[in-house]
Amino acid sequence: MKNTDHADASPRISLLGTTGLLFEPPGDMDLHTQRRIWWLARHVEAWPCIKEAVPGMSNLMLIFDTPPRNIGKVENDLLDAWNSAGELQLDGRIIELPVIYGGEHGPHISDVIEHTGLSIEEIVQIHTEPLYTVYALGSHPGYCYLGGMDPRIATPRRKVPVLGLPGGAVSIGGAQTGVSASAGPSGWNTIGHTDMVFFDPQRDPPALLAPGDMIRFHAERIIK
Repeated sequence: MKNTDHADASPRISLLGTTGLLFEPPGDMDLHTQRRIWWLARHVEAWPCIKEAVPGMSNLMLIFDTPPRNIGKVENDLLDAWNSAGELQLDGRIIELPVIYGGEHGPHISDVIEHTGLSIEEIVQIHTEPLYTVYALGSHPGYCYLGGMDPRIATPRRKVPVLGLPGGAVSIGGAQTGVSASAGPSGWNTIGHTDMVFFDPQRDPPALLAPGDMIRFHAERIIK
């Protein structure tokens, strides 16, 4: 649902040096907005000055083939395109994702329990109920930003990030949930682990998921 406080707000356009720009529409982060971003990316990637159009989480990054002489015209054309944008329906796959929740695989689930006041069983039930849509890929190769998490288990990001989060870590950060595609730092709260491989450079395509795909988490085991 859109926040009516932003109904009349204008998109924000920020230059990224001379090589590109970031387009951010107003309003809440939801699937309707994301589908319009997918549409916009398809539309503008055919423009002569655009090398690449990369959908993000409720934003779109444009990379220029060559710096445009008239950036104002590009910005105006982008706003016009957004105002006429439809919702692009992507026919994605549904991926069932087995997860071990809690124990050493979910070292921060106690923090989610404390913040929400829910039991581990309730958190797992709520986390596994939705069919999550992949909004965008980013952060690191194969990582997917998901939409659709129940706000009842939303938990603030950690004040001190974890430096060595393993690949396959299932985590909650604010109003979002996601799965680490490879080892690395993270400020999210890890509640479980999956053995699914999200990125393999020898695979074609190397990333397992794409925007429009959907994930359903399945509780393989709960460790208290």
